[in-house]
Amino acid sequence: MLVALIRPRESHNVTVQGTNVTELRAELAAQVPAGWELVSAHATMKAGGIRTVEGRYERRDGIQEIEAEDTTVLEARGPGG
Repeated sequence: MLVALIRPRESHNVTVQGTNVTELRAELAAQVPAGWELVSAHATMKAGGIRTVEGRYERRDGIQEIEAEDTTVLEARGPGG
C-alpha cells in the first residue's frame, strides 16, 4: 500500500483599478482568502493614468492523504491525474 500527501490545485484571479499601483497591490493583498496566497500581481496602464492590476491567488491549504496499491493508481488519484 502506497500513501501520499497532496494539496488541491486551485486558483482564481481578481482585478482592481485605480491610479496608485502600491495601493492596488495592497488592496489585492487584503482580499486574500484564508488558506490562499497572492502569487502574482500584473499591472497595466490605460489612458488617463488608470492602472489595472490583476492578482492571481492560489490555494495553499487542505492537505489530503491518498492511498493506492501501486504508483500508477496513486498518480491517477492525485490532482490533475
